[in-house]
Amino acid sequence: MANIENNTTSVQRRLQQAARDAGRNPEDILLLAVSKTRTSAQVRVAVDSGLSSFGENYLQEALEKMDQLTDLSISWHFIGPLQSNKTRQVAEHFDWIHTVDRLKIAKRLSDQRPADMAPLNICLQINIDNEPSKSGFMPQQAIEAASSIAGLPSLRLRGLMAIPKPSTELAQQRQPFVRLRALLEQINERLDNSQKLDTLSMGMSGDLEPAIYEGATIIRVGTDIFGPRS
Repeated sequence: MANIENNTTSVQRRLQQAARDAGRNPEDILLLAVSKTRTSAQVRVAVDSGLSSFGENYLQEALEKMDQLTDLSISWHFIGPLQSNKTRQVAEHFDWIHTVDRLKIAKRLSDQRPADMAPLNICLQINIDNEPSKSGFMPQQAIEAASSIAGLPSLRLRGLMAIPKPSTELAQQRQPFVRLRALLEQINERLDNSQKLDTLSMGMSGDLEPAIYEGATIIRVGTDIFGPRS
């Protein structure tokens, strides 16, 4: 698993270079290691390589890893589709969720977050390219929903997340990220100062640089850290 350490160093260098090119502070950008389908042992190596935030798509798999890694200080992010019957376990075990796509889901998470835990950090998933096959709020829907969700007592609405259509052209990669940043700014115009959004969860292994150029604060990287899935 030595490759995980080398890969992590390589991705961090890419992140730092992109931030410098954009005139940004690299420390303002979180590298979120996407550990779905990876083993607890691989996560341990990634932690030893300097990572502390991990993204999981599958609830049962994530809960098993959490049980096996209780000795480590890890921030767990849920980044997969969330069904209503899974909200309680996510509310009870995760620090972040990036895929809130309905007001109903947000209300359930707020109601089910244990009172002795800090508010659950959430991002609204945005269908930024209006793709019929993808989940997420349409941009106008998100503007309308954000004020209601920001007022829920056991949540902290932090920002927006999107997974744009794949592209290999830099200019095309940047466009949906430009739109997502503009949407965050529109929503912030409607929110009180205490509710302002500060997070753009956007960019993965193949489009890390353009996402950072357009203001990403969380980059979600799996393959380029852990290698190809078996």
